[in-house]
Amino acid sequence: MPSILKSLRLAADPNRLRILLLLEREELSVAELQEIVGRGQSQISTNLAQLKAAGLVDDRRTGKHSFYRLKAAPQLMALLHQARPEVPEAEEDQRALSATLRHRQDRMRRYFDELAGKFGRQYVPGRSWKGLAEALLKLMPPQVIADLGAGEGTFSQLLAQRAERVIAIDNSEKMVEFGSELARTHGIGNLEYRLGDLEAVPIADAGVDVAFLSQALHHAQHPERAIAEAWRILKPGGRIAILDLVRHQFEEAREMYADLWLGFGEHEVEAYLVQAGFRNVETAVVYRETEAPYFETMLAVADK
Repeated sequence: MPSILKSLRLAADPNRLRILLLLEREELSVAELQEIVGRGQSQISTNLAQLKAAGLVDDRRTGKHSFYRLKAAPQLMALLHQARPEVPEAEEDQRALSATLRHRQDRMRRYFDELAGKFGRQYVPGRSWKGLAEALLKLMPPQVIADLGAGEGTFSQLLAQRAERVIAIDNSEKMVEFGSELARTHGIGNLEYRLGDLEAVPIADAGVDVAFLSQALHHAQHPERAIAEAWRILKPGGRIAILDLVRHQFEEAREMYADLWLGFGEHEVEAYLVQAGFRNVETAVVYRETEAPYFETMLAVADK
């Protein structure tokens, strides 16, 4: 009994409880726990040392890294789960954990990409990203698509090749005029440009099948409102796709590109989507630039 009471007192600390709830789902390194919990390395290490001394966690060493895993009895965890609603960060921690686990998969994917690259550096006639994109577009079913923050509408024009209808939204009159003229010049009759804001989209409720934001969210005053607007205009069963920058420290982007936000964390975008009512949320880092400032691009998709 004394050991159980001691364990309960130790785990009653909100930060240690957060760690135990995370380790219940997956073993994690100190660095991963730092990223999820948002605490310094020394604080995380101290908490882990206390939990290990109490027999609540264990660790295993792999190369230079140590991974911690849950060792607490199921009965103790059942008691701790009753306190979980009192820890406001617990739900966000679980979403951040999902993003961390995807990062592990991304690292593995990069490794295999590098291997594949060794066999694909020679010129191959006909191989191009444009060709691949064209092929994938042809596989899409005809749908009504909203391109939110479309700019001059380069992507909108590509989508219009296959879509039933594309509605391109931008808050710049010149961009809308330019894009509209391009559509007329090239005879793209199923592409319509509208002047509007990401947070007040001029499209009726449940009016589109797909809402697409490509490098647009970091220009929104309130990103969560922009995503809520996307949810509003989507039909039941519709899908949202977001391409945007991963959080970075390139402050010059505010002046150079009029960026309001320096990118986003995966768990941050996931939280916006869940808050808006989306389900089946998936995020991944899909591209990393090889030159400074080494921007990374994140893809997030979800269903209404």
